[in-house]
Amino acid sequence: MQQCHTGLCLSVYIFTFVLGFPANVLAFYTFWKKVRQRPTPIDILLLNLTISDLLFLLFLPFKMQEVMNDMLWEMPYALCPLSGFIFYMTIYNSTFFLTAVSVERYLGVAFPIQHSLKRRPVYAVAASIFFWIFTFLHLSIVFIMPLIGDESSEHSDQQNNTSDHNVSASFDLNENSKEVCYENFTDAQLRVLLPVRLELCVVLFLIPFLICSFCYINFIRILSNLQHIDRRRRLRAIGMALGTLVVFALCFGPYNVSHIVGYITWRSPDWRDKALLCSTFNACLDPLIFYFSSSAVRGTVGSVMKGVKSRLNRCMSCHMFQALRGGISKTAKDKGHKQEEINAI
Repeated sequence: MQQCHTGLCLSVYIFTFVLGFPANVLAFYTFWKKVRQRPTPIDILLLNLTISDLLFLLFLPFKMQEVMNDMLWEMPYALCPLSGFIFYMTIYNSTFFLTAVSVERYLGVAFPIQHSLKRRPVYAVAASIFFWIFTFLHLSIVFIMPLIGDESSEHSDQQNNTSDHNVSASFDLNENSKEVCYENFTDAQLRVLLPVRLELCVVLFLIPFLICSFCYINFIRILSNLQHIDRRRRLRAIGMALGTLVVFALCFGPYNVSHIVGYITWRSPDWRDKALLCSTFNACLDPLIFYFSSSAVRGTVGSVMKGVKSRLNRCMSCHMFQALRGGISKTAKDKGHKQEEINAI
């Protein structure tokens, strides 16, 4: 069984949740409002990416609870495959939506006229539906794995005509497997799981990453040669492209490399859970991409910051007024006491 260091994993999960949840709620509000008013393909894609991140963050407390219980699953076991499915599906959803955004941006600068004529929000909606269904079908392996283990053990029991002692031992092993979530795979399960993980790495990570790299490298090259665009806007767009590629590689790369290593060694690497922590960070890094990708998000963040600053100034003014008022009343009381003392003399 993989052992995730409690302090490290819990710190990453809490940090991601505390920063990522409010940032993604703010982004969701912005994109939802914008899509309802005037939908554009990139806003629809970013809205779906935000929904994916929020879904991931809503199920992150299950992982926190698991880590606090020393990687033992003490919650109802039905929640184990559900939380695992959401956890992994939303990770691969992010790769698809980040890639779709890169394609949209590349086409906008490489073929501006042709792309503007064929640009329709319905295409982004269709692509989003396809991404959700595609990742749903691929990650349904999380629900299938426990069934493979049960079927193989039942088949083995029927073939070998096991005694009552062996049946009770098999029952104990099944109970122990339910003490951990999506771990301790049997040989029969690994024969199915490891090739599927390799396929996930190639189809849901490697191909999208190559497409994203091609689009953003050419996006940067084209923008660098467009001198008529404001320098600040150009640098911001280039920074967004480079940042997305770095996030893509650092957040999703280690976890998918573990799939390749696992297929070669025919076992889950011991460091797989730590590689998964890099993917967890993506939920709080995506809002940075939203900030540089959308002027609407920058405007919402600016409005929120302005409102917070105004409230802080108002609170400080109230406290200063109360302190000044208290000082004046104290001075008046002191003068009254002194006058009473003089009269007494």
